[in-house]
Amino acid sequence: MTMLHAASPARSRTATAAPWGWSGLGALAGALVALALWAPARWLADALTWASGARVQWVQAQGTVWNGAAQLVLSSGEASAVTSALPGAVQWTLRPRWNGLRLTLQASCCMDTPWAWELQASSAGLTLQADALRADTTHFPAQVLTGLGTPWNTLQLRGTLSLSAQDLALTVRRDGWNLAGQAGVEAWGLGTALSTLQPVGSYRLQLLGGTEPRTVLSTLAGPLQLSGQGQLDQGRWRFTGEARTDEASQGALGNLLNIIGRREGARSVITVG
Repeated sequence: MTMLHAASPARSRTATAAPWGWSGLGALAGALVALALWAPARWLADALTWASGARVQWVQAQGTVWNGAAQLVLSSGEASAVTSALPGAVQWTLRPRWNGLRLTLQASCCMDTPWAWELQASSAGLTLQADALRADTTHFPAQVLTGLGTPWNTLQLRGTLSLSAQDLALTVRRDGWNLAGQAGVEAWGLGTALSTLQPVGSYRLQLLGGTEPRTVLSTLAGPLQLSGQGQLDQGRWRFTGEARTDEASQGALGNLLNIIGRREGARSVITVG
C-alpha cells in the first residue's frame, strides 16, 4: 500500500515565505532608487547651509538634488538678521561620474554661460576642479556682499563684480592639500555710502595657487588706490595692504580711509587675519 505523507509545516512555510522575501527586497531596492532619483532639492540646500554656517544659503529650493533651482542668499551666520540675495534664481545640475560628481551652475541674472565643477576621487586623494571662467561673462551686483555683515554692511558697496578662473583645482590628500591654478574677482565702478566721491575705483583680487598660495590686490582705476598681498601663515590666511589717495581727494575719501584700516597720514594700513 502506498503511504501518503503530509508536507512538513516548516518546509511549507519556507516555500511560501521565499517569494514574499524577494518581493520585499525588490520593493526596498526600488524605493531606494526612487529616493535617489527624486531626492528633493531642499536636501542639497540644507547641506550648503550647514557647510557654510548659514553664510551661503539656497532658499525656496525647487526640483531635485540632480536638477534644481533656488535663490542665493548671503548672511553673516545663523543669528544674522540682515541678508542679501541675488536677483532671480540659481539653477544647477548634478551628475554622477564613474569616479565622482559634476556640478553645473547657472545664474540667469549674472552669468552669460554655465560654470561647472567636478569632484574626482583617485588614489592620490580628492580633487575639486573648476572649468575655466572668463571675467567678461559674469556680472554680479556688489550690493549682494552687504548680507555678509562687517565690514560689508558698513561699506554698502555699489558696482559690479566679475569672477574668473583658470586651471583652478584643489586636491586634498592624507598628508595635506594643494591648490593649483588661479581665480580672481574684479570689482568695477565701486561706490560706497562712506564717500561723496562716486565711484571710488575699480580693483582686482587674485588667488594664485602653487606651493605657497597667495592673494594679490591691485587697483585698475580710480582715486582710491588699493594694494596688498596675503598668504597662509600657520594654517591661517593673513593679508596686509594699504589704501591711499591723492591730496585732492582726501576730503571726500578721508572718512573711508579711517574706517577700512589704521590711518597713517595720507594712507590707511589694512590687516586681515
